[in-house]
Amino acid sequence: MALLETTDRPGAPATADAAFDSAYDAVINAAGVLVLDARIVVRVSGDDRASFFHGMCTADVKGARPGSILPALFLTEHAHVIADAFIWVTGDALLLDIDSDAWTRTRAHLERLLVADDVEFEDVGQLALIDVEGPAALDAACSAQAAASIAPWRFIEGRKSLIGNLPRYGGPAVSVIASRDSIDSAIADILAKAPHSRRVDSCLLETIRVENGIALIGVDTTDKTIALEARLDRAISFSKGCYLGQETIERATARGGLKKRMFGLKFSNAHVPPVGAVVSLAGMEVGRVTSAVRSPRFGAIGLAILHHSAWTPGVELKIGGDGAAAVTDLPFAQS
Repeated sequence: MALLETTDRPGAPATADAAFDSAYDAVINAAGVLVLDARIVVRVSGDDRASFFHGMCTADVKGARPGSILPALFLTEHAHVIADAFIWVTGDALLLDIDSDAWTRTRAHLERLLVADDVEFEDVGQLALIDVEGPAALDAACSAQAAASIAPWRFIEGRKSLIGNLPRYGGPAVSVIASRDSIDSAIADILAKAPHSRRVDSCLLETIRVENGIALIGVDTTDKTIALEARLDRAISFSKGCYLGQETIERATARGGLKKRMFGLKFSNAHVPPVGAVVSLAGMEVGRVTSAVRSPRFGAIGLAILHHSAWTPGVELKIGGDGAAAVTDLPFAQS
């Protein structure tokens, strides 16, 4: 995701920075709203939907009650990450909240493993996802009584929508599944209920995501990344039964066998280095910058999956040819 560009030219206008900081302030102190255009809702029906998905992903689908939202990963047998999703559990279906490009490869993966299971997929194109980020998100998205009743990772049914307490990017947030023809009115209602809230764009959410140390599949991971290396633990049930990729996850957990893991980087100056920049320690490459942003609170920060020799917070690393960064644990907000 491209960020708003900054400038180091003396006397240059700071319009882009000022606009970004204003939107950031809304998300930190009130609420920021946007439509997640890159994500779709897939309805999964059929009598075997829960048992099939229980074996195909890392979430405890069979143990979930209606009204639950499950963060989930789809893995290869070696626990390499194919895609992530949020599963909204209703009484008669599972609703997959997933990136549209990720659904293409995930559907192909799942259909190869469907044998005689009663499971059907339907891309519900008339539904859209609205994300409301910030401490005022719940109060803005629903009534005060409803807001008090929705625990994290749960949702309720509104008159024309589903409203979920879903910390999608690691901070307080609400997601709303609504019909596309009601998006404008839904957002107008949300903004009217939350003073100092505003519409924001995806580059701001990228900053929130990095601050909270949430890996983005396909950006901070490759097709060879093991889920635990990217700190995707929130999407893994460590107590459920057998699922594809479980053996590798269990082995890495039990034996402490990870040799790489995602950490934060605090860059030594205000310059945000390019994604892909080499991260080195004592002349040896220990990783690559996978995400890098300018945070109004933390300065220039980024993410990288690092070799275990560089896991000590505070260790100084070389970035590219002449940059530097200190290792920090995640999330930045608690470091």
